[in-house]
Amino acid sequence: MFSYILGRFAVMIPTLFVISIVTFIIIQLPPGDYLTTYAAQLREQGDEVDEVLMARLERRYGLGQPQHIQYLKWVSGILLRGDWGESMLFQRPVEDLIWNRIGLTFILSFTTLLFGWLVSIPLGVYSATHQYSVIDYVVTALNFIGKGLPEFMLALVIMWLVTSYSDMSVGGLFSPEYMDAPWTVDRLLDLLAHVWIPIVILAVGSTANGIRITRANLLDELNKPYVETARAKGVKETRLIWKYPTRVALNPFFSTVGWSLADLISGTTIVAIVLSLQTTGPMLFTALINQDMFLAGSFIMMLSVLTVIGTLLSDLLLAWVDPRIRLEEMA
Repeated sequence: MFSYILGRFAVMIPTLFVISIVTFIIIQLPPGDYLTTYAAQLREQGDEVDEVLMARLERRYGLGQPQHIQYLKWVSGILLRGDWGESMLFQRPVEDLIWNRIGLTFILSFTTLLFGWLVSIPLGVYSATHQYSVIDYVVTALNFIGKGLPEFMLALVIMWLVTSYSDMSVGGLFSPEYMDAPWTVDRLLDLLAHVWIPIVILAVGSTANGIRITRANLLDELNKPYVETARAKGVKETRLIWKYPTRVALNPFFSTVGWSLADLISGTTIVAIVLSLQTTGPMLFTALINQDMFLAGSFIMMLSVLTVIGTLLSDLLLAWVDPRIRLEEMA
């Protein structure tokens, strides 16, 4: 086990190095840079472009240097000094911008993930063990609706309903008076009053997908010989279902931990933009649009690290949950 984990970590290092290079190249692919975009915005607004200021900013961020020099300065700053650079758009250190939003993003995404699993797994198991029943047909119909309904459309509908039939402010995770306030009990209660809207919206699609996967996988397992053997030995039906076939049917949930771990930080960008959520998704989108390479690159690198770590956790969880999987086969 230890040698397997050590070997995976040895592979992770060059993988992240290649990802950092690809990330930096992709961010630099669009023509121009942040200063070009900034100058174009000033001209569209009818303002004059101060060439002296532009030259000073170019020296400050090293934009006039070759791309490989810019990359080496960025990577060496992260590895040697823990310096993620300064956001050109927000004029603040990148780590301050990231950590200000990453906590709210983690709370929202983790709660959504947990809510989706707690709802989808029992419903999927019940639907599979009561195939062709009325509840099975109802759950299947709701799955199609939940899977096919765009999240941003659901967000717009819920915003309209809440605005029409209540006095609660919809946009964001806080009321205006608590937006920049320090953390208190009142601010926490205000967050709880607002956070259920994005949780419901984000959980609809993932819950429908989880029910479908659980039902389909469990139906494949229920008629296998080991289930019939356990049933013939007199194992109680409830214990049999949850201990053996359900455990195997949940493999897809554990195999996608690698994606889920990154989603805990990235969040759903489109829904976050529609609801004006103070999460990392809209900030990453803004950084990419404005070619803020330090902020966008730091976000993408963080998501890449979480994806690689999540993939390792997925392999270990699968080996623990499913005895048919052996680490020797995965190595």
